[in-house]
Amino acid sequence: MVTKLQVESNAPWIQRYRAPSIMYTLIARDAPNRGIAITNPEGLYQVYAWDVTTGELSRRTDRPEGLVVASISPDGRFIYYLDDQLGNEIGHYVRIPFEGGEPEDIAPDLPPYNPGFAFITPIGLAISRSGNRMAFTAGTEDGFRVYVLDIDEAGAVGEPREIYHCEPLISAPVLSHNGELLVFASTERYKRPQFSLLAFDAVTGQQIGELWEGDEYSVTHLFFSPVPGDMRVAGLTNRSGVERLVLWNPLTDERTDPLLKEIEGAMNAFDWSPDGSHILFRTFNAAVQQMYIYNVNQDSAYKLNHPSGTNFSPYFGPDGDIHSHLATATLPIRLVVLDVETGAVKETLLKAGEVPKGRPWMSINFTSTDGQDIQGWLAVPEGDGPFPLILDTHGGPQAVQAETFFPDAQAWLDHGFAWASINYRGSTTFGKDFEEQIWGNPGHLEVDDMVAAREYLVKEGIAAPDKIFLTGWSYGGYLTLQALGKFPDLWAGGLAGIAIADWVMSYEDSAESLKKYCVAFFGGTPEEKADQYMKSSPISYAENVEAPILIIQGRNDTRTPARPIEVYEEKLKSLGKTIDVHWFDAGHMGPFAQVEQAIDHQERMLSFAYQVLGEV
Repeated sequence: MVTKLQVESNAPWIQRYRAPSIMYTLIARDAPNRGIAITNPEGLYQVYAWDVTTGELSRRTDRPEGLVVASISPDGRFIYYLDDQLGNEIGHYVRIPFEGGEPEDIAPDLPPYNPGFAFITPIGLAISRSGNRMAFTAGTEDGFRVYVLDIDEAGAVGEPREIYHCEPLISAPVLSHNGELLVFASTERYKRPQFSLLAFDAVTGQQIGELWEGDEYSVTHLFFSPVPGDMRVAGLTNRSGVERLVLWNPLTDERTDPLLKEIEGAMNAFDWSPDGSHILFRTFNAAVQQMYIYNVNQDSAYKLNHPSGTNFSPYFGPDGDIHSHLATATLPIRLVVLDVETGAVKETLLKAGEVPKGRPWMSINFTSTDGQDIQGWLAVPEGDGPFPLILDTHGGPQAVQAETFFPDAQAWLDHGFAWASINYRGSTTFGKDFEEQIWGNPGHLEVDDMVAAREYLVKEGIAAPDKIFLTGWSYGGYLTLQALGKFPDLWAGGLAGIAIADWVMSYEDSAESLKKYCVAFFGGTPEEKADQYMKSSPISYAENVEAPILIIQGRNDTRTPARPIEVYEEKLKSLGKTIDVHWFDAGHMGPFAQVEQAIDHQERMLSFAYQVLGEV
């Protein structure tokens, strides 16, 4: 282990944080010389106007907390994003001209709202392919409302029309090519995070259809066909036990379930070709991504032999090839062009920064405490083990950890720690049963999987049993605190970011979308499921905690609010426990948008681990 914390500005781990990365891009469909890029050449993720022809990037936002989600209109005239308060994710959608200018609120008379979550578009604001209509879901204290706004030929936005209002959780909508139809996902039929699809006439507000898979299954939407008059919407169904593609026409109620029997793994789709003939989709097997092209007319698919790593948010480019945000464990995200026939890299459109050589990840599998097979990732430093170990858990929980570029992982490896991340139960892409095992009872099976990972890594000679630290952000931060209380003698320390310490208080203080997610996740409100909320809350196990804890938490976070952490800290200190809480002034995405803040957070975590191990 490196016995000196590397804090020089040219330290390899700091260089990796400061290397620019291309988080997201999007090209205007009807103005393919215009696009947007979310990147951080100045140390803070902001929205940049992208001249696709020349590759020139021009910054268009200057938000102190950074900005990581945005969209561009099909005609390339406007850039859209959510204008909130220091990243609290409650505000109004606004737009600015592509050339730059003052933000224009698209619905200024509405009260501030929390956007509905999106399955495919990160911003959650839908704009029809023809550009004549937009729609969004607004969450407020009285539930969720879906609004539709017309856009005239001059680009002026009309008054919002309320199409739908309900209490349960619903998603952001998608619109058909000319904005005739609107589809969103709803949990109204369930008391769990399962969905049916509701379709509405976007002009009259009349409901015209529903795609419901029955009480045990879920279906979600992705996008409409890009062809005028084609009313099919692409989605995912887990009726087979794992996510598979489905095409549904709300007008006729016809559905197509592509056969694709020879293709294994959980599916997701990214884009529909402009002529409607092909869909770009991927599978995940053991958290390894594989992309395919589906021929809609022939009901067949072919495999793309793309580079290893993970392709984020790929889409069909103006030339017919695939634009993909590609990352590996050792290289930051860059925008590449993949050959649509083979998947081979043809060129790099937007480069990432150069980084020092890092350590590769390897996939691991082990058996949990009850025999469940669990997949994860492992990276080890130079030298022979056993090493001090960082055991990471991803956020979500409905997410999956795939191979990607984590500067924090490489920072630990630079300092002599092994690093592992596991896809605990509740993670997606491992099948319906695997994902749903934790529903109604979170914080228990996931922790069992963490304990099993520890045992496996110790047995394999990777981890020193008295030098194992837990870490994670968001739901991973929650699991860090939960495991420290449930199995206190197994861990040297815990480093939790933007965590949940008390589900009841988090419910009370969170934004509307998170409240409704909690109701679905637990199967009821805190009043209805009081015992379960208590058993799943780290604060219930505060007396058991033995290892020192560092928590990094945002003051403006409406997903993992501040008050529960304040109360948790006070309780642990009253019990004589060792806990330090560091606060930052941003919301949930703040740690991921601000490079210098991320470096500060990582330095604090490294220093904490050194102090616990007596190396400082």
